[in-house]
Amino acid sequence: APGEHVADRSATVLRVTGVSAAYGSRTVVNDVTFSLRKGETLGLVGESGSGKTTVARLVLGLHEPTQGEIHLHGRRWSGVRERERRPLRSRIQLISQNPLDSFDPRHTVGRLIAEPLRDLPKTDRAARVAELLERVGLPPELASRRPRELSGGQRQRVAIARALGPRPDVLVCDEPVSALDVSVQAQVLDLLADIQAAEGTALLFISHDLGVVHHLCDRVLVMKDGRVVEEGEVDEVFHRPRHPYTVNLV
Repeated sequence: APGEHVADRSATVLRVTGVSAAYGSRTVVNDVTFSLRKGETLGLVGESGSGKTTVARLVLGLHEPTQGEIHLHGRRWSGVRERERRPLRSRIQLISQNPLDSFDPRHTVGRLIAEPLRDLPKTDRAARVAELLERVGLPPELASRRPRELSGGQRQRVAIARALGPRPDVLVCDEPVSALDVSVQAQVLDLLADIQAAEGTALLFISHDLGVVHHLCDRVLVMKDGRVVEEGEVDEVFHRPRHPYTVNLV
């Protein structure tokens, strides 16, 4: 797998321990435990409604667990006030399925990428935006365009550039290529693998597409009805699945 050679087994950047979560009276994540190491890509697979996106929201600190704990860089990330999270916020970033939903359509690409870079002086910000556009394979003149003027693949590259801006340790990728054509999917996946290899970024990669997960991930967790029913090295789980649900998925 692309991330394998840079995964550092000793450097755990994210630890999720016995986490459950509910919406109202409905439990949607039930006793989930996993860790993510520097430079590793961990796949999270399952059908719609299996709890994958709720795990993403928990990891991003957008939803609080009803049980269990989440630690980012060894520091408590769940169950704390937002002001305690703030110093670590930039260390974890999201790449979503449809970045257009989260982009302000009035803003230019340059402004969207620069938004998470508020701590940089203005002159450094412009240079960093140009560097990030180049990093994701987009021409510098796109900085003055607006999201709706771009193709789906270009918008997803802008979303990746924006997420990379603060130099995060963890990228949460929630179905990041499912809205793209197959040929464009491959380009974006190769870009993510290249970035991860170069920067040592850890990826939590959430998808219902087993082929995509097999291509990109080192390890995989299989979720069903809010629980992890199987986990292991990606080749092991896909070639020798043990749980009947995983057998059906594969």
